[in-house]
Amino acid sequence: MEKISDIIESIANEKGLPVDEVKQRVMTAFINTAKKLFGEEYEYEASIDPTTKKVKLFQKILIVADNDENLETSNNLISIKKAKGIDSSAEIGDELSYDIDLENLGRTASFTLSKELNYHIQRLLEEKIFEKYNDKVGNLIFGTVIHIDSDETTYLEIEDLKAFMPRKSRIKGDEIKVGDIIRGVIRRVFVDEKQGIKIEVSRTSPKFLEALLEASVPEIKDGSVIINASARIPGRRAKVALTSISPSIDPIGSTVGTKGIRINSVSKELKNENIDVLEYSAQPEIMISRALAPAVVNAVKIDKKKAKVYINLDQKSKAIGKDGINIRLASMLTGYEIELIEPSQKETSTQETQTKDLKSLFGDID
Repeated sequence: MEKISDIIESIANEKGLPVDEVKQRVMTAFINTAKKLFGEEYEYEASIDPTTKKVKLFQKILIVADNDENLETSNNLISIKKAKGIDSSAEIGDELSYDIDLENLGRTASFTLSKELNYHIQRLLEEKIFEKYNDKVGNLIFGTVIHIDSDETTYLEIEDLKAFMPRKSRIKGDEIKVGDIIRGVIRRVFVDEKQGIKIEVSRTSPKFLEALLEASVPEIKDGSVIINASARIPGRRAKVALTSISPSIDPIGSTVGTKGIRINSVSKELKNENIDVLEYSAQPEIMISRALAPAVVNAVKIDKKKAKVYINLDQKSKAIGKDGINIRLASMLTGYEIELIEPSQKETSTQETQTKDLKSLFGDID
């Protein structure tokens, strides 16, 4: 086990792993090798001699009282009487350590240690990859299409890893073929027992819209404009709520861009998805009113997670939108179930009477 420190540094540099964590896994590999060769029931400890750079492996035994009831059933205990015969300065609670030399155990020990080292370094490498990409969930990525299966699942190569995009995560109208470079966001990262780390990519997530806006709008990228919420019906329509941290910056204007150049570039990536941008409000009544645009709302009353929206009849179709898209997006954006309430016939009659009375007093009102 010559120069194990140099081997640890070499592994760390080659795999891009932290030296201390590689060292920890190497020590674990030595301990597990000892357990397989000498027995799981014993306690072991491993360390690196700073002078020789060799791994020192020990079996540890705890010193207990002569009458300890666990002495007969545990291999990790020794009575104080026997311990004194080994080391006269021994005390109850101390530990005796016995050196274990794996080098003298030949090929079996070498083979077992090699397997353990490979296993633990590979696990560490996978953990770091998982952490890296799990931290990137919601981030924009570029991937090269390497395969499309019969279920229309698209397989991508991202850096040195493979990712996949289910059919449901493709925008309607996406024409994707092998060799294409496509953009998406990392939707989730998980571990499959058989296939290891799996990265799922999406082009239909609202996070993809947000990531594209961040890439296209400098004010969003530098944090001057904040995306508070977004909602999408992929390939058809989306709504985005924005705020500015500075009164001198118009969140809507900066996001749309001159003649719509910024928002149009994002819309093009999303297969001409129509994107509504609106200013965010922490007051739900105002937020719901804005989310239902282009409809004009008379009033909003909140009851827990339900919003009663009072609206004139001529604004109802605008609030609902084609195929109900507008009201669905408003609900998704705000998190409230929206109920549209029209003026009752009685209220309409009262309004008409009031109008007639006003006309009789003042004539026609332009």
